[in-house]
Amino acid sequence: MTIAADPKRLGARVGLTSVLHTWGSALTHHPHIHMIVPGGGLSPDGTRWVACKPGFFLHVRVLSRLFRRLFLDGLMALHGAGHLRLFGDLVGLADAPAFAEWSAPLRKIDWVVYAKPPFGGPEAVLAYLSRYTHRVAISNHRLVSADADTVAFRWKDYRIKRGDRMKVMRLATDEFIRRFLIHVLPDRFHRIRHYGFLAGSGRKEKVARVRAVLGTAGSGEPDQPEDDLKEPLTLREPCPDCGGPMRIIETFRRGEVPRSRAPPRLQAT
Repeated sequence: MTIAADPKRLGARVGLTSVLHTWGSALTHHPHIHMIVPGGGLSPDGTRWVACKPGFFLHVRVLSRLFRRLFLDGLMALHGAGHLRLFGDLVGLADAPAFAEWSAPLRKIDWVVYAKPPFGGPEAVLAYLSRYTHRVAISNHRLVSADADTVAFRWKDYRIKRGDRMKVMRLATDEFIRRFLIHVLPDRFHRIRHYGFLAGSGRKEKVARVRAVLGTAGSGEPDQPEDDLKEPLTLREPCPDCGGPMRIIETFRRGEVPRSRAPPRLQAT
């Protein structure tokens, strides 16, 4: 956002959405963040959309140097506040001068920031990330078997470039539980975060402004009364048993396993 706002670079207020993803296919600890960044932003006065060049968003070398400085400054701040826990061969770095000496070479080497447009287009990226935003580390359809001693589940071996990459992994039950709990986020921790014109209580107005300057406001969408927008999505047909309204709890494509599970049907006695 800092570099994009620079008039020498893009000169625009950009927005972005980040999604935290902590696991690999084998439930290993693999924290990383997926980010969706529109290819442009609002001009400082908010009157026009400033698009990036085709195939080029921001200078990656400039991004790399700024990221390096911010990351290392943040690391030093955490160390100074006593929030870093060091073990094993790194115990000696608890001393502030030793930590500063250790981190100094990191400021002189090149860091790599790689930004690229999505191969399958924006729709493919949104479809990919939507599968992770509200899921846990493993879904039920990947489980093969489980008992008091062993849990077996399917995982994808990304080292295999061709052919069938799906394998079955068997872990001791306590190890499976340990790996699963690694990915349970702390209470009140937000997996999804928004920044720029996509953040805060003013997001609705800012996105409306973006659509307006792009000339897409209201395109293809019929006007609806505000009260209708607040109503939950329902099915038109009433429940065949009680006659009450039925509400949609999930939609899924043919062949997909639904995440929701209906409660057991009660039998009248």
